[in-house]
Amino acid sequence: MPRHCEWFTGQPPMLTLLLALPFLAALAVAMSRGASRRTIAWMAAAAPLLGLALLAAMTPDVFAGAIPQSSFPWIPQVGLMFTLRLDGLAWMFAGLVLGIGALIVMYARYYLSEKDCSSRFFAYLLLFMGAMLGMVLAGNLLLLVVFWELTSISSFLLIGFWTHNQDARQGARMALSITGMGGLALLGGVLLIGRVTGSYELDVVLASGDLIRASAEYPAILALVLAGIFTKSAQFPFHFWLPQAMAAPTPVSAYLHSATMVKAGVFLLARLHPALAGTDLFFYVVTTAGAITLLVGAWYAIFQHDLKGLLAYSTISHLGLITLLFGLSTPMAVVAGVFHIINHATFKASLFMAAGIIDHECGTRDMRRLGNLRRYLPWTSVLAIVASLAMAGIPLLNGFLSKEMFFAEALDIEQHGGMRLVVSIVAMLAGLLGVAYSLRFVHDTFFGRGPRALPVEPHEPPRWMRIPVAILVVMCLAVGIAPGLIVEPTLKAAVDGTLGAAAPDFKLALWHGFNLPLAMSFAGLVGGVAFYFGLRRLFALHDAMLRTWGRHLFQVNVEALFRAAARFTSRVAAGGIRRSLFWMIAVVVLVAALPFIGPAGALFADLPAPQPMPVLGWMLWAILVVSTLATVAVHGRRLTALIVIGAVGLLVSVIFALLSAPDLALTQLLVEMVTIAMLMMALNYLPKQSKQARRPFRRWRDAALSVFAGAGVAGLAYAMLVRPSQTISGEMLARSLPEAYGSNVVNVILVDFRGFDTYGEIVVFAVAALVVHALLRWARLKPDEVMPGPPVQLPIPADLTQLLFPLALTVSIYLFLRGHNAPGGGFIAGLAIAVPVLIKYTLQGARAVEATFGFDYLRWLGVGLLVATVGGLGSLLFGLPFLTSGHLDLDLPVIGYLPLASALVFDTGVYMVVFAGALLMLSTMGTVKHRQRAMEETR
Repeated sequence: MPRHCEWFTGQPPMLTLLLALPFLAALAVAMSRGASRRTIAWMAAAAPLLGLALLAAMTPDVFAGAIPQSSFPWIPQVGLMFTLRLDGLAWMFAGLVLGIGALIVMYARYYLSEKDCSSRFFAYLLLFMGAMLGMVLAGNLLLLVVFWELTSISSFLLIGFWTHNQDARQGARMALSITGMGGLALLGGVLLIGRVTGSYELDVVLASGDLIRASAEYPAILALVLAGIFTKSAQFPFHFWLPQAMAAPTPVSAYLHSATMVKAGVFLLARLHPALAGTDLFFYVVTTAGAITLLVGAWYAIFQHDLKGLLAYSTISHLGLITLLFGLSTPMAVVAGVFHIINHATFKASLFMAAGIIDHECGTRDMRRLGNLRRYLPWTSVLAIVASLAMAGIPLLNGFLSKEMFFAEALDIEQHGGMRLVVSIVAMLAGLLGVAYSLRFVHDTFFGRGPRALPVEPHEPPRWMRIPVAILVVMCLAVGIAPGLIVEPTLKAAVDGTLGAAAPDFKLALWHGFNLPLAMSFAGLVGGVAFYFGLRRLFALHDAMLRTWGRHLFQVNVEALFRAAARFTSRVAAGGIRRSLFWMIAVVVLVAALPFIGPAGALFADLPAPQPMPVLGWMLWAILVVSTLATVAVHGRRLTALIVIGAVGLLVSVIFALLSAPDLALTQLLVEMVTIAMLMMALNYLPKQSKQARRPFRRWRDAALSVFAGAGVAGLAYAMLVRPSQTISGEMLARSLPEAYGSNVVNVILVDFRGFDTYGEIVVFAVAALVVHALLRWARLKPDEVMPGPPVQLPIPADLTQLLFPLALTVSIYLFLRGHNAPGGGFIAGLAIAVPVLIKYTLQGARAVEATFGFDYLRWLGVGLLVATVGGLGSLLFGLPFLTSGHLDLDLPVIGYLPLASALVFDTGVYMVVFAGALLMLSTMGTVKHRQRAMEETR
């Protein structure tokens, strides 16, 4: 049994630091947009290089059978723990992710053009690296799913990096759609596994294989998990998205095909193999899918004209080979599958980078225009030819060894009827086709006639652009010549991490004598050469192009979905916002009423009598009712209605104060001030009166719906106000000070007890601000064309508005610092500091405000979210759940006793997000030109 060791010794755990490195580097790179490309590349390379150093420090323990672990509670109530574990399989994949990632960074430094945004590219790449690293290190299945989905999102950003390229945008959307659906299926399978085993911890799941296979839910579990695996690793029939992703920059393609993204699926297949394999259902489904993918990918690869297209389909074929080996499920088949993962990563990364060099130095990847490049790019040609031979499985190269093992395992199938013959034929055909498409890559690119009508004169790339290719090619040779010395310890550790106690004892050697697998290799080599040159004579490969039906069906379904959405929109929203609001409120009323139909309706039956209300309360209630009715009466006159709505909001804040809720009263008051100012700005672009409904039926219909909705809300509010006070509020009042170190229970709920809710709310607020900014950004003008201000300039001196800001800043900081023990907090303080800026916008216009303050609201918004996130993650370092609050008492010489709560850091992020988000929306709105004012006035 493997030994487990804990790396938490008062310092940050090594595994946590290993995982954090790419994300920290991504943040640093994203914030260094003014730096040179060389500096940014070095910053990006630091993460994988330091990660490899940390990995090397843990290697002796991993190779000795230990499993370093680090675990923090995240959401333990649902079984989600931030558990990281490094067994042999995770060690091997982490080494591939970091090692090849470092080479990709070096390569991309020379591949990217001056027009490409280096900081954005390397930030996306590091995010992708961190997501993949988190997935392979995850020791909790729910955590694995989180990082699984993050790989889909980050790959979407990388594939669509060239946003000006329509193919890149389509490829990114297709990849996200297919892998995203697979991720949802995987989540369903993981939830079922957790229900069967009672835990999501990987150690428990891997030890519960018999329990899972014996469960009645095993077929559903297998179907859902394999759906996630097959979509991610481009298995038939989901293989078509991978060639479409070739519109990405070549460094992305090289990384995606060798060590990340598509390898995520086969990694999960290896990771869950002890828990899911061992049944006939697993054998037939996985083996069949792998065999079909192996042949389909190899066949389509032969007919591609784009170098990257050929390599993409060859990747599909090799992924099918790996899947087929894991489907066979014998111990040595698993060894062969893990071994081929390593081999494929090395030769495929080098081939993609070589294809990128050819594209970079020749201006095209079309093999119909290439040829004879060995005369122009001699060093690159040698490296690419050697890597191609490794892909074809030629002796003395690493691909030959794993291909031999594949042939041997195909011949050793003893059960499952005639599957031995079927798999052996598939293996033979795959070897033949693999030689054929590898030969086409070599022959049509580096030999024959050409090049033809290239846009540039071919030449060798910079030396350091070839170094990553050379390193990988040397690895192909070293593993092929001396496998026992170079790769056997790594492979044994990886197989032990995959199979555990069932791992077989094996030895890697270059020569196993004359046997049937060697004869199959020789036959595949001869047959592949004959097949390729036979195809050239019969079919004119330069003119042939096979149509991929999967991509065609996907596009047809997407177009059908858009047509259905357009028809639905035309029926629901064709009448403008009035019809949309009607349907939205109608659905809300219906759904909200369903729980109260039947026995649940007794909620309102036993309500206690209300408490007597003072005269002031009745007066405020009467004014509120009158103001609300007045809003309905004057809603057609927009400015008048806005004034009345503001009065309603003010009365609500006074009622909150009357009910001893000062935090709510302050929040309501400041929200009213901010929203009224924004709406006044918006009125500049609207006609003075709204369009009235001409049909009486619609007016009565809307009135009836409003009465139902209002009565429902009133009933719920009444039930809440008169319910007994012995509820959860008493528990929160009792725990607020001793556990969260705050006397203001409202603020404690926001930043501690329900801090995760608040975190989600500020993320939504930030997204809303960004959406408003994005929607109105296109209409922004040059500085001399910014909206001059409101239609009527009020006689208020500019100096007076200028003095409002420092005064409001003082009040804001005061409210912020006292918020944990008295009314206030980050949300209220953020609105308070926004008010004077809003007033200046309203009185003097956007141009004057931007000249005076000049805040970068987008940067403030991002920094605020980052501060809130860091404030929540800090608790993980102490083994506590996300956003757990801590407390520190300081006795300072001059200031005296100073109590500090860690929730202040999170509240600071809330403060910044609220302030920046509100002003981002306002500043964007204040710089929109008056578009078609006359047309709007006539409506």
